[in-house]
Amino acid sequence: MPDGAAKAKELQRAIIAALPKLRRFCHAMAANPADGDDLMQATVEKALVHGDQFRDGSRADSWMYRIAQNLHIDKVRSARRRGTPVPVEDAFDLVGDDGRATTESRSELAAAQRALETVPEDQRAAFVLVVVEGLSYKDAAETLGVPIGTIMSRIARARGRIEQALKRDAGMAR
Repeated sequence: MPDGAAKAKELQRAIIAALPKLRRFCHAMAANPADGDDLMQATVEKALVHGDQFRDGSRADSWMYRIAQNLHIDKVRSARRRGTPVPVEDAFDLVGDDGRATTESRSELAAAQRALETVPEDQRAAFVLVVVEGLSYKDAAETLGVPIGTIMSRIARARGRIEQALKRDAGMAR
């Protein structure tokens, strides 16, 4: 059995290996890439600080997805209580349309991202873990702490919402 230092090194290696998948998950959960990167950083920091809570034999990526989801839920709840701060001085600098945003809004990837953002968080988390990250239904269920049937139901509902949002988006583009 490895000693504490060896276990810590092993966990650090597992965390590093999970970073690309974790980044995609955090970006999908957050409203924008910057918030996704902040969520990822907070997740890694919490995983490193609380590495002693990681159970041997568990999957580090699933553990980190759970940490990220909990941090995201906490942030959303906090933002709902406080509201969104808007600096008044920023409003004076607004002039016309942002050409970059207009171009991005025309892309299929941007449409898919917008569609994914319409999906409720519980469905989005299940969808991203299974469809984007390739976790099995069982692993996603363990990660999110729900039964497999719930995962299957959430993914089916998420797919339906995404399909409706994409159809709406395509109809508006015409």
